[in-house]
Amino acid sequence: MHDIRAIRTDPAAFDESLIRRGMDAHSPDILARDRTRRSAQTALQEKQARRNALAKEIGQGKRTGADTAALEAEATALRNDMEGLEKQAAELDAAIKEILESLPNILDAAVPDGPDETANAVLSQHGEPRLPNFEPKQHFDLGEALGMMDFATASKLAGARFTVLRGPLARMERALGQFMLDLHTEQHGYVETIVPSLVNEATAYGTGNLPKFKEDLFETIDGRYLIPTAEMPLTNTVAGDIVPEKQLPIRLTALTDCYRREAGSAGRDTRGMLRQHQFRKVEMVTICHPDQSEAEHEHMTRSAESVLTLLGIPFRRMLLSSGDTGFTAARTHDLEVWLPGQQMWREISSCSNCRDFQARRMNARFRSPDGKTVAFVHTLNGSGVAVGRALIAVMENHQQADGSILIPEVLRPYMGGMERIAAG
Repeated sequence: MHDIRAIRTDPAAFDESLIRRGMDAHSPDILARDRTRRSAQTALQEKQARRNALAKEIGQGKRTGADTAALEAEATALRNDMEGLEKQAAELDAAIKEILESLPNILDAAVPDGPDETANAVLSQHGEPRLPNFEPKQHFDLGEALGMMDFATASKLAGARFTVLRGPLARMERALGQFMLDLHTEQHGYVETIVPSLVNEATAYGTGNLPKFKEDLFETIDGRYLIPTAEMPLTNTVAGDIVPEKQLPIRLTALTDCYRREAGSAGRDTRGMLRQHQFRKVEMVTICHPDQSEAEHEHMTRSAESVLTLLGIPFRRMLLSSGDTGFTAARTHDLEVWLPGQQMWREISSCSNCRDFQARRMNARFRSPDGKTVAFVHTLNGSGVAVGRALIAVMENHQQADGSILIPEVLRPYMGGMERIAAG
């Protein structure tokens, strides 16, 4: 959510960010409505003051026996005028709020301009893409050949974009999640948290998923929503709160099932596990002081990178362009892993600094030690990382010529010492 005072102060900067995202300028419309609303409120206050004065005059007149009919008629007219002004102000408030909640966050100045992912900037790369001396397979071919990845049965049970895993592959998926949680809690300062997989409308609104992205969510018949990521409940743990500054930063992590309708992804990645309606992900969320958010963004990104480094997977850090940066983010780092089977870099983590955009929607604030300052916190979120995509990356990068898969050393303690996954 945007601060109307900031738009009044610098409408050009507000519009520039929207234009960089490929949108139209909105400040003229917003400010015109805002001026009308403020005029109505000023008129309302003036009429309220006159009405209060009339009440005193009428009271005095009645005590002295004076004729107060004219005064009472004026008071009645004022009441009718005030009701009209109150309705006008409320309608304008609602209209302005509807516009503001539909508009994305202000972009960081460093975000490169561009229409989509083709304009994203490579900031760094760790490791070189593997070029094995055999024809590498994609994860679904590997998994089906091992007899441990079953899309046909999943389709029978639930339809397209679901997967059944069995045996050692299922165990590796579980191992990946446990490894990531342990790494983030023991080395990166995040607090493990178990959160609901169903949230209410206010929670979905607080992180910016509602109302704009309702079609991407699974909604239950009682008005709750299955979470598309643990960002939604983790970030909202401070909704409506005033947090003592000494408690910041708050770093939280959770391993959850995530649910997405993938409404805008028809025809994309229809084979395999890359784009699923249900998947598991380790999420990282940070709530912090505004002065901490840039450093926390770097810390979060490095925390996700450490997962990939330890798994022995080549990756690169991207700075998303203006046309590819998400609705709530001011700046986003994507981590992309190399998939030998696809011969492509594919996104496995997005780490975003939302600054105070979500905090304004949630009314999440902090109080300074002297008690004099109350201000909005900054929020950040990132994948630490997507478990299913990590499984894909491990399978494709550690596949062997015979179709077996070497298990990264960091996962072996979670898999009973197993070193390799092979057929039967």
